[in-house]
Order: sequence, then structure tokens, then C-alpha cells
Amino acid sequence: MAFTTIDDPSAYFKVQLYTGDGSTQAITFDDTDTDMQPDLVWLKDRATSEASHKLYDAVRGTTKYLAANNTGAEGTESGVTAFGSDGFTLGSAAGTNANTVAFVSFCWKESATAGFDIVGYTGNGSARTISHSLSAVPHLMILKIRDDTGYNWRVYHHKNTSAPETDYLALNTTAATADSATMWNDTAPTSSVFSLGTSGSLNQNTSTFIAYLFSEKQGYSKFGSYEGNGNADGPFIYTGFPVAWIVFKNTSATTDWYIYDVKRRTYNPMNTFVKAQTNQPDSTSGVNIFDICSNGIKIRGDGSVINTDGNTYVYAAFAEAPFVNSKGVPCNAK
Repeated sequence: MAFTTIDDPSAYFKVQLYTGDGSTQAITFDDTDTDMQPDLVWLKDRATSEASHKLYDAVRGTTKYLAANNTGAEGTESGVTAFGSDGFTLGSAAGTNANTVAFVSFCWKESATAGFDIVGYTGNGSARTISHSLSAVPHLMILKIRDDTGYNWRVYHHKNTSAPETDYLALNTTAATADSATMWNDTAPTSSVFSLGTSGSLNQNTSTFIAYLFSEKQGYSKFGSYEGNGNADGPFIYTGFPVAWIVFKNTSATTDWYIYDVKRRTYNPMNTFVKAQTNQPDSTSGVNIFDICSNGIKIRGDGSVINTDGNTYVYAAFAEAPFVNSKGVPCNAK
């Protein structure tokens, strides 16, 4: 029996490392799998604390970025100047192409098949619904106001609490989950719409917004939760695939958003991360480590980042390969 309809995850998601040249350069994805024209490109300076996380997408257009680690309004710079057929082109902006500096990029293709939709909308200040094109229920939503500096990023995760439609997280802060009917109007998203309350951070009248919506796809993506045990023999988290990229957030406490991928650390145990809510570079500090397995991850550290006893964690993960492809062939473990 087929396990997935996406045999090649790299057709919809890629991690790419590159070195800045301080000028203009075209970044071509260096894997040997399917070409992919990205619709969302997330860039981060790996070596210094000089640059924010910069997000560019095809809906807002080239050169327009939002910084994941702060409340800043949308900026314009010579960052991503084109979305190519198998990569993207950079201008001379230091935050995305400083000479000799190491960078990482996380790139997604907008596709209902892969469960990813980008929605731009204008706020009206009243509780409402917004249409999307996933043809499936969103499990993760990341939203940001574009023209105001006073509001945090907002995150909906379907495993955040037992009633996730009442709660929210903030991508640019360390805050634990919080409850507010003004965010999602205490209404769960559906296969055709997501709901907004009256919060200015999501629906300020006449302001513009961007929303990144993800729906879980078997063998390709997983948006789940688990409880830490505070032990070096940590929990096993079943994803249904070997992970290419994963972000963790402790929803019970004030902690960071930790992002790991298999390009910056190519072997187990995984211990190289970057924090989504800061401009800090790559780090390997602490004992927050895990192994990538053929069908999930096994936590090997007892650190607070991903394994505090009794605390709840949410995560979002994308596959390097399906555990079992559409022909019934299993993948290999790391």
C-alpha cells in the first residue's frame, strides 16, 4: 500500500547553503533531485549576529522581506531579486549576501499537493473568515502584519493545546502559549477558510497581512506535539519520514524556537541549531540533541530546549524522503 503521494520531497522543500559574495549571485539548488521554483525563501546569516531572519515570498514580490525575529514592518532591499526555476537570485544586501559570510536558506514551493498556501489579505477590524487554496484543513498557520511595527508574528498550531483555536504563539518571542479569542475568533480553520478575530496583529483595519498556511501530508510533513521526560533517553517522535528540517517550541514555558536541518549538520546526533526569534548565528550549545531515524527522531538529550520533564512541545517537520514511497519501497536511516 502506498505510504505517500510525494516520493520526492525536494520537489516542494529544499535547504540550501551558500556563501555571500557582496554583489549579485544566482543560487542554484545543489541537490540532484527535481528542480523547484521556490515561492517562500527564508534566509539566515549563519556566522554572525549582524542579520535578521529574512523571509521573501512570491505573493508579496521580490525585494520585499519580513524579519521573523522582530515586529518590524515589511522592508525593501536588494535581497531576493528573482525566484528562479531551480533556486533564487540575490542582490547586494548585506543581510542576505554579505561577502564571504555563510548563509542558510529554507525554501518552499506553494502547492496544494504539498499542503502549502500563501495568502495575502487586508484587515477590516471585524471578526471574519479568509479563504485559502489548500483544499485541506491547515495544521500550522504563521501570519504577520506588513505595514505596522507594533505587532508580533502570530502562530496557530493544531497541537498547541486541546483547543488550539483559542490559543496562539508568537514566532518572534520566547513566550509560552497564550489564550485570546481576538486571534482566531475561537474558531478552528476548515478546508476552505481560516478565521480571524479583532486583534490588530491579525486584522487591523486597512492594514495588509501575509499568511503562510501548511496542511500535514503523509510522508512529507508533520505538525505534532509531545511531552518531554527530562531524561537523556528521551521520547521517540514518529513523523513517518527521516527529517530534513524541524523546528521545536516549548509551549509550556518561556523558551526559544529552535530550528535544525540536515545541511548544517549532516550526521547524528543533531546538535546544530538557529533560533527563529533572534539574530544569533548557528550554535551547538547545550545538550539538546536528537537522532534522525528512518521514521522520526529520537531525543538523546535532557536539556530544556526540547526535553523538559512534563512540558509540552510542538514541532513542524519536513521530510528528506518518505519512510515508504508510493511503490512500497522503504528509505534508509541516517
